[in-house]
Amino acid sequence: MKDCFGFDVRLTDERRTHILQHPEMTELEGAIILSLAMPQEVRLSRSDNSVRLFYRHFDKTVVGSKWLCVVVKHSALDAFIITAYLTDKLKPGEVLWFNP
Repeated sequence: MKDCFGFDVRLTDERRTHILQHPEMTELEGAIILSLAMPQEVRLSRSDNSVRLFYRHFDKTVVGSKWLCVVVKHSALDAFIITAYLTDKLKPGEVLWFNP
C-alpha cells in the first residue's frame, strides 16, 4: 500500500494479526489503508524521528468518535506499519501533512 507521500508501506501478517486482535480494531483494516493514503494529519514522532503518525478521524467506530493513528517506521529502504490504534487526541509532534 502507498502512503500520502508516495512511499510503499508494508503491513506484515504478524503486525496485521496484532492490530486486528484488539476488539475495537477488528473491522478497521480498510480504515488503516485509507488513513495512510488520505490522512487528515501526519506528525513526526517526538521519541523517534524515523516514525510517522498518520491520523484520520472517524465519527463512528465501535467505541464512538475517534482518531485512528497508524504508526509507520521509515528507513532509507523500507517503511512498515508498527501498530494502529484508536485515540481521543493527537500526540504532539512536528506536523508533516495537514488536510482537514
